[in-house]
Amino acid sequence: MKSRETVFKLKRFEADEKVRKVAGMEQMIRDFESMVGDLDRQIQAGEDRTGVRDPMHFAYSTFAKAASVRRGNLRQSIDNLRLQLEGAVRERDEVLAGLTRNEDVEPREMMRPRRRAERESKAEMR
Repeated sequence: MKSRETVFKLKRFEADEKVRKVAGMEQMIRDFESMVGDLDRQIQAGEDRTGVRDPMHFAYSTFAKAASVRRGNLRQSIDNLRLQLEGAVRERDEVLAGLTRNEDVEPREMMRPRRRAERESKAEMR
C-alpha cells in the first residue's frame, strides 16, 4: 500500500509540474505579446519623430530599426512557444486523465485490505 501511495504522489507531482509548465508558457507568451505592443508603440513614436516611415530610407530611425528587429524576434519566439505549448497541453491533459483514472481506482484498492483485515478480525473473535 505504501508503494501505491508513493506512485500516486509521484503522479500527482508530475501532473502539478505539467500544470505549472503550461501556466508558465502561457504567461511567457502574454509577456512577449505585451513587449511586442510596447515595441510597436516605440517604433511608431520613432517614425513620428523623424517623419520617415520607410525602413530602407537612409534617415530612418536606427532605434526604430533595432526595435523592429527585436519585435520580429519576439514574434518568432511567440510562434515557437505556441507550438511548444500545444505539446505541453497535450502532455498535461494525458497526465491529468491518467491521474483521475488512477484516483478513481485508488479508494477501491485501498478498501480491499481493510475489508480483508476486518473479516480476519471477526473470524478471530469467533
